[in-house]
Amino acid sequence: MLIDTHCHLDFADFTEERDAIIARAHEAGVKQMVTISTRVRKLDGLLAITEAYPSVFCSVGTHPNNAGEELDIQTEDLVRLANAHDKIVAIGEAGLDYFYDTQTPADQKTGLIRHIAAARETGLPLVIHSRAADDDMIEILTTESGKGAFPFILHCFSSGAELARVGVELGGYVSFSGILTFPKSEELRDIARTVPLDRLLVETDAPYLAPKRWRGKRNEPSYVVNTAEVLAECKAVSYEEMARITTENAFCIFSKMPRV
Repeated sequence: MLIDTHCHLDFADFTEERDAIIARAHEAGVKQMVTISTRVRKLDGLLAITEAYPSVFCSVGTHPNNAGEELDIQTEDLVRLANAHDKIVAIGEAGLDYFYDTQTPADQKTGLIRHIAAARETGLPLVIHSRAADDDMIEILTTESGKGAFPFILHCFSSGAELARVGVELGGYVSFSGILTFPKSEELRDIARTVPLDRLLVETDAPYLAPKRWRGKRNEPSYVVNTAEVLAECKAVSYEEMARITTENAFCIFSKMPRV
């Protein structure tokens, strides 16, 4: 069994064949999926998907590339929504993205700190997006953890070794996507080798970043199998053991998600 801890089933790429995509995930052994919020104002669409599919759960939050659009949403709004719905098992994704530079760093930081506070208050994991922002992310995570621990996931990890180290040291989890399987990702695989087994997760970030076996195709939750295979090779364990480990880790960090 595997859990795809990060996908975007509400995106238009999946609208016409969502039933088939989820069925293929189940056939591949991916028994549960977390579809991740990018805008709080689109939460109703996410919740409708989770209500239609018992194996699908979701988060609530604002992607850093949308941060300026939802600055009116406060920590208490995130907490209220998260506590109101059984299918909401995480906060986010929030974070810092200096690669695309579509939102000001100040707006992204404001949103991130509000999401951190919501994760701290609810006990739900914060799904963190961090791209080209390692130094600022390390500073914020360290400072905010000093105010009180909160659960978090460094999602679709493609940053440097120091962010992975600090993240683990602060109690976070590191989630690897199809990027781990790319031929030019040896440095990332070296980082994966340093992450403790009990802090590893796998994800697709579908519809983006299909792993090597399906490179060039639209990604989907069933493809997380290939990422788990490569992660198993990195850690010198069997695929079956890696599936067991990452599934157990997912249930630990997504503590609101029922075990199957």
